[in-house]
Amino acid sequence: MSKELIKEMLGKKVWAVVGATPNKSKPANHILHMLIEYGYEAYAVNPNYDEIESGIKCYKSIDDLPKVPDVIDIVIPPSATLESLKSLDSTKFPYIWLQPGTYNDEIVSYASTNGFKAINDGSCVMVSLTLEC
Repeated sequence: MSKELIKEMLGKKVWAVVGATPNKSKPANHILHMLIEYGYEAYAVNPNYDEIESGIKCYKSIDDLPKVPDVIDIVIPPSATLESLKSLDSTKFPYIWLQPGTYNDEIVSYASTNGFKAINDGSCVMVSLTLEC
């Protein structure tokens, strides 16, 4: 199931990266840049920043984005992931990519029972992009 879901998500063109950061050593920064490099419309989401770097605006929340994202890529610690998921409506934001290290059994269970189509098998979007594109 997850290979088909990965392919389906990679076919979506508007992404939000929750946990985006200007810190170039962090995976969230690499993910945002790679999505942009591969032609995706990717938005940075992190309440701690106004800008990731020159030209890349950072939004405080998903609700502040200029477009509804097709996929929400979560790159925050598990302690914040569950709270973030609980703030999302799965009918409006069905596609959630939980990066490795962002989830636990409780989060996987919550995503499943609340109607999210979630990648939670340890797949990283950066690896998946290089394999699929």
